[in-house]
Amino acid sequence: MKIIIAGAGEVGFHLAKLLSYESQDITLIDTNKESLAYADNHLDIRVLRGDATSISVLKDAQVQSSNLVIGVTSSETTNITLCMLAKQMGCERTIARISNTEFIDCKETIKFEKLGIDELISPEELAASEIQLLLNESAFNDTYEFEGGKLIMIGVSLSKSAPFVGKMVKEAATIFTELHFMPIALQRMGAQYTVIPRGDTVFKEGDQVYFITVKEGVDELYKLTAKKKEEIKNVMILGGSKVGFKAARDLCAKKFNVKLIEKNKEKAFDLADDLPNALVINGDGRNVELLEEESLESMDAFIAVTGNAETNIMSCLIAKSRHVKKTIALVENMDYFQLSHSIGIDSLINKKLLAANNIFRHIRKGEIVELMRLNNLDAEILEFVVKSGSKVAGRTIRELDFPKAATIGGVVRDGKGVIALGGFEIKDGDRVLVCCLPKAISRIEKLFL
Repeated sequence: MKIIIAGAGEVGFHLAKLLSYESQDITLIDTNKESLAYADNHLDIRVLRGDATSISVLKDAQVQSSNLVIGVTSSETTNITLCMLAKQMGCERTIARISNTEFIDCKETIKFEKLGIDELISPEELAASEIQLLLNESAFNDTYEFEGGKLIMIGVSLSKSAPFVGKMVKEAATIFTELHFMPIALQRMGAQYTVIPRGDTVFKEGDQVYFITVKEGVDELYKLTAKKKEEIKNVMILGGSKVGFKAARDLCAKKFNVKLIEKNKEKAFDLADDLPNALVINGDGRNVELLEEESLESMDAFIAVTGNAETNIMSCLIAKSRHVKKTIALVENMDYFQLSHSIGIDSLINKKLLAANNIFRHIRKGEIVELMRLNNLDAEILEFVVKSGSKVAGRTIRELDFPKAATIGGVVRDGKGVIALGGFEIKDGDRVLVCCLPKAISRIEKLFL
């Protein structure tokens, strides 16, 4: 697959890195010499210095024979212009990163496909949606719903009091006779590598574990991980950024009690007009006295989404010290995810990582209908639709030549989520969730082709 990526920032570099694992034909375009040099030295890709909206640069990148052009520069205008040009020059498919969420809200009115833009990705929209998901399952630090919640991915850090710490996976499975969840990936505290759990894998204190479960399995996981389901009603948001505004608007629509703190006076007044159901406060959220005056200790959740990652992290730590149940910090630097489970903040979210994950699913072969990468883990979850001619159709899971670097988390059949064990027979039309490491992706795709 020939792919052109415009923008060598964190989103573009992250995408190029993921794709370079799979020997895709990638060209990365940017005007920044240092960013391109870094990408060239660290990835097996072609780099091209120049303006992504230059027709001569696009010809040099061989856009006319490309399968996909992705515009992820910091300029929304550049991304949109690039996609329009690329489509007219012969590119098959285009994706543009945007910051103005009005474009997504008006997709039905304005036919962007006719302009040459197949997909619009808004990191701010994705971050606001991620915040809602995290608040819905407040005891867990990562959540994702597949097929409208028929299967749910949940990430949790195991405490010392979790009943199955020190037990093997197969021993933990015997605690409940009706199994409604499946561990699909874990990372040991302080380690950089990801483990795909097997029956003899031992759960340890501090492990960050990801499970696939059905709705009834969520309560089981609360018990097994010694977590309490907390009701979230009162939410304080620090920062009136686009993410802060969207999160506040969406939470108000769900009847949450929202306080939003914004430092800029003019912006605070504008937000107050646009958010009639939220209490907007003009003040510096770094001021501990202000937070205490606004009853920080009575909040169920604290969400810091200013433009400064350090401010977000420090204010969340203050909130945690005041016994706020759930803290979420927006960070720009992906390296901060390495610290997320040790510094005491419940969840870190990164707009660029969310955008890269969302874009990545458009690149897959076979019958993949959904894809997500796990935060801070080099593992991803793929959702396949089983076709009659594929190697998995009509066979039980234990009969499959499945690589050890991958596992099946669950299956959606006839609109119902199922946790599939070794004796489960996969049938045509099933939607199968697979968690795998990058090295196993090509083998997995061949099984479902």
